Amino acid sequence: MSDPSLVRFRAVVEGALAHLESRRQEINDLNVFPVADGDTGDNMALTLRACREELERLSTVDRPIDEIGREEIVESVARAALLGARGNSGVILSQLIRGAAEELISRPGELVDPTLVGAAMAQGAQRAYNSVREPAEGTILTVMREMATRAASEIAHMPDPRLAQGTPDEIQNQAIADILERALQSGEEAVKHGPELLPALKQAGVVDAGGYAATVIFAGVVAALRGTEPPELEHHAPAVRVTHPEHESSTFRYCTNFAVTGRELDAQAVTDAMESMGDSVLVVGDHTTLKIHVHTNDPEGAMAAVGRSGTVSHTDVADMHAQVAERDARMGVTSAPGPVQPVGRTAVVAVISGPGMRGLYESLGVGVLDGGLTLNPSTYELLAAIHACPAEEVVVLPNNPNVIMAAERAAELSDKVVHVVQSRAQQAGLAATVALNPSAGAAENAAAMEEVLSLTRLGGVAQAARDDGDGRFRTGEAVGFVDEQIVAWGSPAETLRAVLAAVGEDAELITCIAGDGAPLTEDDVTGLMPDDVELEFSTGGQPAWWWLVAAE
Repeated sequence: MSDPSLVRFRAVVEGALAHLESRRQEINDLNVFPVADGDTGDNMALTLRACREELERLSTVDRPIDEIGREEIVESVARAALLGARGNSGVILSQLIRGAAEELISRPGELVDPTLVGAAMAQGAQRAYNSVREPAEGTILTVMREMATRAASEIAHMPDPRLAQGTPDEIQNQAIADILERALQSGEEAVKHGPELLPALKQAGVVDAGGYAATVIFAGVVAALRGTEPPELEHHAPAVRVTHPEHESSTFRYCTNFAVTGRELDAQAVTDAMESMGDSVLVVGDHTTLKIHVHTNDPEGAMAAVGRSGTVSHTDVADMHAQVAERDARMGVTSAPGPVQPVGRTAVVAVISGPGMRGLYESLGVGVLDGGLTLNPSTYELLAAIHACPAEEVVVLPNNPNVIMAAERAAELSDKVVHVVQSRAQQAGLAATVALNPSAGAAENAAAMEEVLSLTRLGGVAQAARDDGDGRFRTGEAVGFVDEQIVAWGSPAETLRAVLAAVGEDAELITCIAGDGAPLTEDDVTGLMPDDVELEFSTGGQPAWWWLVAAE
């Protein structure tokens, strides 16, 4: 028999996610506990997205969603939340969802009414508390407990909190929304009082990001049930500066999340292993599936330690040092919450080196990962950069042949759709980026970029680091390359002239990017250009290369 409450479930998930997305950046900017990495809104949104995607998957089966049993739906969604959870906040949210799911499954055949909703809230709050080894008051845990308590109190004073079978959907929706809105009032009060309970919040001058996010989620649920705008929630000012080092996770660098599936998994043994490698450990799930969250300097070692017990999947690594720096930079510009800017289906991550090069890529809407002097980041730095992209699909531009393998490994580890374009130099990546279509998928974008690269000739001039074994040049002289082959050497001007001529053959436009310490001015370079070829000159500030050159 069909159950309209299951259709309602999909509607409230979508409503909750939509409202959370509308305040995601505001929630990020409140995030100072346990780490000021500015990703609470992102992590909770990703967890809810996993639930929505599971509901969409279920709706594609032969049966309509309203003919699928309640137990099957809530168990599937709870598992999706578990596997899709990221960060402390996402894992705790997954446990709220799982606890509520357990209560719904335990009462087959009962109509979803205020009594059942109140019981589900209480079970969810308790499950979340139990998942944290050292629960902190003033956080989302307190907010959910207070909301569940208020719901129970309201239900106790209702003359008839149970709804009879056959109650019209409109009355059922209204009854549930009324209870949740009253619970939401207590949630808002708990958010405001959070700094009185948690010194880290009081010192930073903010409320708890996760607790505030919980109220945003429930406001979205109320809106979905009523078909109206969400109840008004007070906005909260972010902490413009976080001055207390205990909030910056200076001990460990990587926020590491992954799942392990197997048989007879031992959550306590996994917890002990993770605590030997880092802090902020959360291990949740059951004997067949565990979700692990840990802050560590060795993500690969953490996964390997657990991988002996089962199969590791749903890996995600975020560089908290980079997140804190990005948050600080952003908060230095504005402290006012604002709407999240829309993002496309696909984003690009490029490995770069040089302040001007960063600006060139960012002007094209590309996310950048600073590869340092050697342009050679680790697999987990690449994975963290992929995670930081707001889009669900990502194209990676390694911009160095030595980075391609690490980028491909990061793509394998990520639970996003990731394609690696074989860009072998920074000017190549810039040329490829022109083909980006954010509304298309990563595969389509990668193919378009590869096509651009196949038509692009590359060159560069660098200062020789040592004498040539064949006697062609000496240390400090200029060496010119075209498509990785040495074509000229000697003085900077004549070497660059030769490279420009070779790269610019049959071209109408040459891009030339000056690096750190380049010994010629833009006017000097203009004077070296081949006839009838236009120059596009930029300053990239890249190390090692005086000039990087490209032409299509």
